[in-house]
Amino acid sequence: MEKHVGIVGTGLYIPENFMTAKEIAEATKGMWTEEAVKEKLGINKKPIPANEGDGTQEMGAKAGKKALENTGVDPMDIDLIICMGEEWKEYPLTTSGIYIQEQVGAKNAWAIDVQQRCCTTVAAMKIAKDMMMADDDINTAMVVGGYRNGDFVDYTDKSMSMMFNLSAGGGAIILKKNYGKNALLSSHIMTDGSLARSAGVEYGGTEKPITSENAEEASKSLRLFQPQFMKERLNEVSMKNWINCIDQAFAKSGVKKDELGYLAVLHFKQSMHKYMVDLLGLTEEQSIYLSDYGHMGQVDQILSLELALNEGKVKDGTVISMIAAGIGYAWAANVIKWGPVDN
Repeated sequence: MEKHVGIVGTGLYIPENFMTAKEIAEATKGMWTEEAVKEKLGINKKPIPANEGDGTQEMGAKAGKKALENTGVDPMDIDLIICMGEEWKEYPLTTSGIYIQEQVGAKNAWAIDVQQRCCTTVAAMKIAKDMMMADDDINTAMVVGGYRNGDFVDYTDKSMSMMFNLSAGGGAIILKKNYGKNALLSSHIMTDGSLARSAGVEYGGTEKPITSENAEEASKSLRLFQPQFMKERLNEVSMKNWINCIDQAFAKSGVKKDELGYLAVLHFKQSMHKYMVDLLGLTEEQSIYLSDYGHMGQVDQILSLELALNEGKVKDGTVISMIAAGIGYAWAANVIKWGPVDN
């Protein structure tokens, strides 16, 4: 059997609390109606942190434990943990992957954090695969992390409607060298540095530290720094880059694009989701629109895959593409062939 890396399984942690479309509309103070939040933004409800245990690192750890439970993998067999969880976490300058390593009992692993905003899971899976193929000492890896950037959203900011969907949760995916099934094939990633500071949290870094005067504003300061430029630049390059990532991932995988059977895609507005599905020649049944989950950042692709498996949308022989985009700006796609690996 040709050397490969396969997906053993996934794990999720989703908080118990939800914010409804009605509550989102109320938070906008009249800018958006409940109907518009549902129909245009595509949000029925979204999970939000429920308690003190719903920190970014802790949610990642809970998802990691669930992945181990779902797959039966011994944590002592994990050689590498790549944390794709967000930088907004319980304690700055702590390494989330190392914390999760301890919590899941992966005593033999080493851990590292990577960051590419909402593209991080797809990028981390590529990194994990490439490392496993190159390093004889790495046979089993976990890509894992949590997300709760929605804490920073100011619902009265007119330019921020694209981020009203930000939710909370954790996800994990376990990869194994020469697993014999569910092969992660090739990936393609693009980044555009002209958009590197088009969006972000304005206060709390070295440029604009939090002070007693700005503390209240700082707590809700995720915003677009260059809204007009960002809109114009994304209109110019975003869909083109996304399609290029998909085309390149399939070409490098040696798989025809028309074999795509399931699209694991992040949550964005409903009209764009339909456009993407139609553009790729798929039906709505070949993807899952995350209207009851919102946008859990880079957890979305893991969430979509697990939901698809549970609903029977992914079976042996299904070709999957995980696609993602992240502020900064990044675009990514991979190809996965579910089921036994051909000899």
